[in-house]
Amino acid sequence: MIPIWLRDIALACLGVGFVCAVIIAIDLTRHPQRMWIMNVVWPVNGLFGTVLTLWLYYRFGRLAARDATEQNKHSDSKEETPFPVMVAKGAMHCGAGCTLGDIIAESLALAFPVIAIWAGWKSLFSEKMFAVWVVDYLFAFVLGVAFQYFTIKPMRDLSPGAGVVQAVKADTLSLTAWQIGMYGFMAIAQFAIFRNLFGVRLEPSMPEFWFMMQIAMLAGFFTSYPVNWWLIETGVKERM
Repeated sequence: MIPIWLRDIALACLGVGFVCAVIIAIDLTRHPQRMWIMNVVWPVNGLFGTVLTLWLYYRFGRLAARDATEQNKHSDSKEETPFPVMVAKGAMHCGAGCTLGDIIAESLALAFPVIAIWAGWKSLFSEKMFAVWVVDYLFAFVLGVAFQYFTIKPMRDLSPGAGVVQAVKADTLSLTAWQIGMYGFMAIAQFAIFRNLFGVRLEPSMPEFWFMMQIAMLAGFFTSYPVNWWLIETGVKERM
């Protein structure tokens, strides 16, 4: 049985994440980012990064606001942003696609369990969660590449086809590293914590599941961070 205090913590953390995302989204309506896709990236990351994302947005995200560069035409947000923060923004860019992909996939699999069967549950995998991870990865990959496409194509002035190729090159390693961290923590949460300690199967219908996903996304950020450092340093991904 899940302790009441854990459910209370889960609901509180989910609530804080929602509030942080809303605060960032409202501010972005007044101060939109120069790169429009970041208007999506910031609030989505707020859902799991909560107050850390909120601080990062007001400290560094605002530097890339359209009105900030218009007011000071000699200002360059890249020059004012330390390289480690650029790497964090690159990881968050990937994380937004992963987060939305995972939310969509988990919700669809909950509403339509046959999706998990199509993904290999009961044939390739005895564990439903592993089959849903396949769906998670596919949605995350498509959204992550789309997010990267709308960054790279305008910055490099590429054709649509070349933009897709470069987006796949830039996002595949980063997204895979993120999902490894996320899947790793969710496996620990599912098997070691909830089933072993509480005797309960963690399901997407439970607030505890999404609380664990918040932590899992942070794990994904840390596993993808060194990959993004390398990708940005070598020029595969753009500095933001």
